[in-house]
Amino acid sequence: MTDAQGGIRGWAAGRKGTVSRLRFTSLRLRLVVVFGLVALTAAVSASGIAYWLNREAVLTRAQDAVLRDFEQEMQNRAGALPVHPTQDELQRTAGQMANSSQRFSVLLVGEDANGKTVYGNSGGLNGFALEDVPKSLRAAVNKQQEVSDGNRSPYHLYWQRVVDHGTPYLVAGTRVIGGGPTGYIMKSLEPEAKDLNSLAWSLGIATGLALIGSALLAQAAATTVLKPVHRLGVAARRLGEGKLDTRLRVSGTDELADLSRTFNKAAEALEKRVADMAARDDATRRFVADMSHELRTPLNAITAVTEVLEEELDAEAGSMDPMIEPAVRLVVSETRRLNDLVENLMEVTRFDAGTARLVLDDVDIADQITACIDARAWLDAVELDAERGIHARLDPRRLDVILANLIGNALKHGGSPVRVSVRIADDQLVIAVRDHGPGIPEDVLPHVFDRFYKASASRPRSEGSGLGLSIALENAHIHGGEITAANSPEGGAVFTLRLPRDASRLAEEHDAKGDKNGKADGSEEDVT
Repeated sequence: MTDAQGGIRGWAAGRKGTVSRLRFTSLRLRLVVVFGLVALTAAVSASGIAYWLNREAVLTRAQDAVLRDFEQEMQNRAGALPVHPTQDELQRTAGQMANSSQRFSVLLVGEDANGKTVYGNSGGLNGFALEDVPKSLRAAVNKQQEVSDGNRSPYHLYWQRVVDHGTPYLVAGTRVIGGGPTGYIMKSLEPEAKDLNSLAWSLGIATGLALIGSALLAQAAATTVLKPVHRLGVAARRLGEGKLDTRLRVSGTDELADLSRTFNKAAEALEKRVADMAARDDATRRFVADMSHELRTPLNAITAVTEVLEEELDAEAGSMDPMIEPAVRLVVSETRRLNDLVENLMEVTRFDAGTARLVLDDVDIADQITACIDARAWLDAVELDAERGIHARLDPRRLDVILANLIGNALKHGGSPVRVSVRIADDQLVIAVRDHGPGIPEDVLPHVFDRFYKASASRPRSEGSGLGLSIALENAHIHGGEITAANSPEGGAVFTLRLPRDASRLAEEHDAKGDKNGKADGSEEDVT
């Protein structure tokens, strides 16, 4: 059963691939259609012209032979009859005329001595009759022409093609000059029609073969032209996937070869440019990392001094000169801010370098949020709406960083109380942080997660570095989640954090991606 299903799936996949290659928008199908239309037009035109020329030649040859024979018989036999022949004489003469080489049917019409119209028919009573002759032909035959230098005969030979019960016939008639009977003949053109039908079938078969040949030729031409184009498309896709060392093997001097050379030059220039940018980016990251690392040692010493100064500030009044107390408080505040900035820069550097890793643990979300708020003494300013027992497998430290930045940002720039709500939607953990401030201006919303971005025109100066929300977003991304910012209809800003309840699979994929980072996977495509 499994093999049968696999066979069906393979057939379906192959059929789908064939249909996709032959879809109307494909260049291959359009080439085949154009070749076919051109070949069909040329074949039909050639066949039509050939059929028409052969038809006229066959019919004209047969017609001329019959008319020459009829004219000769009229002169030799009908011309020998008296001016007023009897019916027996007409009958006998019609039979003699019908025995000529062309074997046509003959009808002779004359007047006897009493002025009575008499007929002579080569086929007897049921043979060729006057009713079988078109009236227009009879009128033309019996019409006497005026004799002149250009027309020496008062009567002429006239003919017409007719079809009776699907069979074509040649009907002709003339009168004996100088007085005598009028003669008519009927000759079947069925043999010639059969020959023309055979010719039409032959030309139709030739047209069909030409159409098939043109389709095969178009397929071959399309394969020859589109194979390099397909390889170029594959190489372009690989280049777009980041495999910048992809190149096309070039052979020949045609336009496709020139296109491949242009692609290789563009890919080489792009690879060099990206390599230069990556080198500058790496150098920048190393500089920031090294600078942050080097700053930590003097910062530790400065922090220790500021802690002593802070203890002096908290001591009994009079222990510090009131003149220098504001300066000391400023030094303590700015030292903390500098310390936070260095820590944030180091965290950003780890994200940019792809070295950030998740340390997962089963977390009770309500306990985690409570711990975050309590550690920062925000219990009086934050309302928590979260049920106990909602668990997720996340990195507790990074979740704490996210919550601290979102709640801290709401307290600094929004208005108390800040409300934190937790719910589960589509197997995702959704944490919403809402403040009661003026909200975020519409022109600021697209930039709230940008690094070092501050809406200084609409907000007072903050003590932050402009990296908090950016770091929160990066921590959400590493979990496979997202953070969005919006304004609540009731007023205030709302930051919504969405995280998967189990980030184990994403952590494994992130680690695997980090292990492969920097490895090149190039290829070279052949173009002939």
